[in-house]
Amino acid sequence: MNPFRLVTESVSDDTVETLAALLALAKRGELIGIAYAVMLKGRTVAVNTTGEARRSPIFARGMVAQLDDSIAGNVHEAHKT
Repeated sequence: MNPFRLVTESVSDDTVETLAALLALAKRGELIGIAYAVMLKGRTVAVNTTGEARRSPIFARGMVAQLDDSIAGNVHEAHKT
């Protein structure tokens, strides 16, 4: 069993919608910091923090741990038989 799958390199509508929603929250002052990992074309990765997530690295690590748990759950769900 191959744990990896090929990822398309076309425009991801859900990614664009999510980024637009996050931008709207940030412009209203509701989103005060992010910790992110992004997949770019060519399968390169960029990671960083901004705002309060940068100023509060312990809190940001907790956010990333929650993200890791969420992704692990997605992996588990995808491999249920």
